[in-house]
Amino acid sequence: MARRTKSAERVLAGGQVRKASTRDWTKAKEAAFLSVLAETCNVTLAAGEAGVSVSAVYRRRKLDAAFRGAWMEAIGVAYQRLELVLLERAFVGTEKTVRRKDGSEERMIEYPTQLALTLLKMHRDTAVEAVTEFDPGDVNEIRERLVQKLQRLRKRGGCEAVCE
Repeated sequence: MARRTKSAERVLAGGQVRKASTRDWTKAKEAAFLSVLAETCNVTLAAGEAGVSVSAVYRRRKLDAAFRGAWMEAIGVAYQRLELVLLERAFVGTEKTVRRKDGSEERMIEYPTQLALTLLKMHRDTAVEAVTEFDPGDVNEIRERLVQKLQRLRKRGGCEAVCE
């Protein structure tokens, strides 16, 4: 009768391949960390779920370029998800229960005005450019708009190398 052995993940440590200990980073721990990070954008929670310390994940990010890239991708996914949730909340609102002094309750939809204004401010330039259509033959107007945009960047101090 064949003996069953539990296959343990192996890691490269000190130039040698050995079985992974509970302290080692494994593919499973990395996948768990990155998955939770992409869901929550919370490093502490993701590290806890992966079973590693927060200092270990920051050390790994500093030393491992591939992990650093995956980390950035996970943060990008989390921010996109957060933006979608906030946009939905701004458009659809959230249900709120209001209790009156007489004990009665009323349900109403609350729209977060400050959130909507912040989102509008963040996306104003993109929205303006999206609705502005140019005649393909009107190169001068396109050039002028580009120059104006570069001047705005220069005023903000963001394009010394490009604008000079």
